[in-house]
Amino acid sequence: MATSSIFAKVRIDNSKQAEAFIDAMVASEDKPRRTPSTPVKPPLTDYDAIRRLMAKGETAK
Repeated sequence: MATSSIFAKVRIDNSKQAEAFIDAMVASEDKPRRTPSTPVKPPLTDYDAIRRLMAKGETAK
């Protein structure tokens, strides 16, 4: 959906249009949420795991 459609002015003149607008809003709520195409890794919070990760980046001198 284009972002400009968010700012569109909606003019409702009768009860049929109001009901159609409400039905459209309710239908858009029922759509499933988007699932990511790649899995999301949780942040690394274990101190030992962070140390091991950082140790991999060190080079021997």
